[in-house]
This record gives sequence, structure tokens and C-alpha cells, in this order.
Amino acid sequence: MVDDLSRRLVPDELWALVEPLLPKFSERPQGGGTAPTDERAVFTAVVFVLTSGCAWRLLPPSFGVSVPTAHRRFTVWTEAGLWRQLHRAILDELGSEGLIDWSRVVCDGASVRAKKGGPMTGPSPVDRGKTGSKIHVLSDRNGLPLSAAVSAANTNDADALKPLVRAIPAVRSRRGTRRRKPGKLHADKAYDHIELRRWVRQRGIGVRIARKVTESSQKLGRHRWVIERSIAWLFGYRRLSIRYDRKDTHFCSFLTLAAALTCFKKLTKARKTTT
Repeated sequence: MVDDLSRRLVPDELWALVEPLLPKFSERPQGGGTAPTDERAVFTAVVFVLTSGCAWRLLPPSFGVSVPTAHRRFTVWTEAGLWRQLHRAILDELGSEGLIDWSRVVCDGASVRAKKGGPMTGPSPVDRGKTGSKIHVLSDRNGLPLSAAVSAANTNDADALKPLVRAIPAVRSRRGTRRRKPGKLHADKAYDHIELRRWVRQRGIGVRIARKVTESSQKLGRHRWVIERSIAWLFGYRRLSIRYDRKDTHFCSFLTLAAALTCFKKLTKARKTTT
């Protein structure tokens, strides 16, 4: 039963993408010798923590990896940039099969409570001033998260737009060179700033942002529901629904891993449809 759970969390197709990206480790010599760490078991444990939302100390021993080892390896992988590399690798698979719709991207943010405080937290304007963080997501036309970021809960959504656009990776295409520039960017009134509009246009991207005074955000509803669904997908990973990580890098790592797994689900679904 444990093996079945592990295979569902990390199927062979996902592990084939993860394994080449893992940094190499040298096991510390110890008296009597110790068995090398099963990296797939560690990665599966990390995915379980993200999916279930459980505390590290409650990690079931059935995964075959100790809590200190799992947490230590997660930290090292975070410092090595594994999660962003994995996200890009999966986006490359999607792009090479023509499954990314670059005609339009949509961005938005959502707040989460931060139980233990830490960097990238602040008083939440939507949660009675309680300490929280905000996740920012930019997706393609179909809702695939192309980039994601974390800020304090009192950060203006507009401040995250430039980092989100810059963070779009150069993704493999079915034909031709890699691509990272969408045709158009959609956003609600929170992003209505002249300087932002100019900045986006200078990069050759069309702008469709609701104007604060003259336009209703409802006109963008047929496009914005896509990003709202994307954020709902990410919050389906329970570790993201409330921030328990004091380190902002760890919380951001979980967010990036969730974005990668969301894209992987789309990839496997598309491949099953075509076979």
C-alpha cells in the first residue's frame, strides 16, 4: 500500500525528469558504514509533505527516510535551485508538444496566513491585519503556471508583475527557438499603472488591464477565471493553504514544486488523451 502511494505521488515519468536534475552527494563516512540515501524516497517524502500539509516531524516512517534526512535534503535541493529547474523541465516537455498557449497570460495574487512569521510576511489587509504572505502566479491561457513568487501579504499586486514576467523561463517550442514572450497580458484593476503598461509594451507584449475609473473588471472575467482556477489548483496542495515555514525560501520552494506538479498533471493527461 505504501508503494502504491509512493508511485501515485511520484510516478516513474516524473522521476525520470527529476533524477537528472538532482545535485550529487557524497555520503559521509561513518563507522560500520551506512546505506546510501534513497533519493526517490526523499523526493516522495517532500511531495507528501507538500500534498498533505503535514509537519516534517509527522512524516510517516513508512517512506523509509528519517525526518532529519528528508528536511536536510529538501534544504540542500532548495539551495541548489532544484524546484525551478524541475518546473522548467516540465514546461519544456509541454512546450515541445505544443501544450502551452502563448497567446495570452494572466496574473493574480492571493493571501495566506503565516503562522510563524518570518521573512516575506506582513499584516494582511484581507485577514484583519494578521501576519500573512501572498503568492503571485502568472499562467498561460489554459491556466498552466509559468512563474510564481512570494511576498508579504501587504504587498501591492502590481509590484509583483515585473518579477513574474521576468521569471517566465525560455521554454522549448515544438518548432523553432525557445519562447518566453506571450502575445498579451491580462490583469485586473490592481495592476492599472501607466508605468507598468509602458514596461509591458516595451517588451513587445500586448496589454489588457482593466482601468480603475472607466472600466469594469467583469469584462475580463472570461479570462481571469483561468488564473483563479490556477491558484485554486495550487492551494489544493495543503502545505500552501497556510504558511508554516519560517524560511521564505522554503515556502517559495513548496510553491514552485506545486506549480511544477500542476504542469506535470497537465502533461500526463494530454499524453493519455493522445494514446
